[in-house]
Amino acid sequence: MEGITWLTHKYVMHGFGWYLHEDHHQPKYENLFEKNDLFFVIFALPSSLSIYFGLGNQLFWLAAIGFGILFYGLAYFLVHDILIHQRFKWFKHTKNRYLLGLRKAHKIHHKNMGKEDSECFGMLFVPFKYFRKPKLS
Repeated sequence: MEGITWLTHKYVMHGFGWYLHEDHHQPKYENLFEKNDLFFVIFALPSSLSIYFGLGNQLFWLAAIGFGILFYGLAYFLVHDILIHQRFKWFKHTKNRYLLGLRKAHKIHHKNMGKEDSECFGMLFVPFKYFRKPKLS
């Protein structure tokens, strides 16, 4: 799912879906929800349909795809919305190097507020340089 997410983020959200994703790159949220949250609905639809038709017709490979989307969506909510963006103030003081690396990579992604020239489109796998401890001089 991470590879599909990377491609979707780079070519859909930063492509033709920028209208929905643009407010996510603004410094402060004015409301509890943002247009970017509609991607939850967009991705929930194929997930729920795959699970429903996969289990209903014993097409377990189709249900597995639906569950994969579902569980990745849950990971997205926990990692992206809660840990990285602190939309809920949980895990605010984490010292975990992996989680701090994810947060740092995402900050680099948001450093550019426009549609073009962003980097770090992944969520769970980001370049190793973001996990290194800073060198002391």
